[in-house]
Amino acid sequence: MSLIPDFKIGIGNAWLFMSVFLIQMIVIMFVDKRIQEKSHVPPEARKNSFERYVGIAGNFIWLLAMGYSVFLPLQLGTLWFYMGLFIFIIGSALIGIATFNFISAPVNQLITKGAYSFSRHPMYLAVFFICLGTGISSASWTFIFLSLIMALCFYQEALIEERYCLSRYGKVYKEYSSRSPRWIGFPKKHCQ
Repeated sequence: MSLIPDFKIGIGNAWLFMSVFLIQMIVIMFVDKRIQEKSHVPPEARKNSFERYVGIAGNFIWLLAMGYSVFLPLQLGTLWFYMGLFIFIIGSALIGIATFNFISAPVNQLITKGAYSFSRHPMYLAVFFICLGTGISSASWTFIFLSLIMALCFYQEALIEERYCLSRYGKVYKEYSSRSPRWIGFPKKHCQ
């Protein structure tokens, strides 16, 4: 494990893991234009400059990680690689399921099924697992640090989304959030 590993462009680099995000974006873009629009919180939902800067910082760090992954060799055949691969696979499965749930839900409806029943923010959770797994697989403390900073930014984004969903869906969202955990867990039984 090193702070900054060797910089080499290669086939066996961390970009292989990070390409999951590009595949997800392509799928969302080609399914339906309305789905792509639904994937972002409207700018008016951000109430203050701190929230705007956190959103910009999170996206900038994500882009930095994407660029860094091109030059970051995976530590193939090491314990680091296999531990990171395991975390990456969990994140990839979660982002695949959450993306399917996202694109199959009606555009103007709150998503509460599938991965969204176990987490109100499965995409953010998946991004964290994928990036953390990539950092561990490449034995890079720098990439792991970027993943943690990104997670903090996405935590703030999740709070903004929750506030937006509460104002948009009202009681339906309040009920959903009372039975579904913010990050991960088993949904509570719905009582009426």
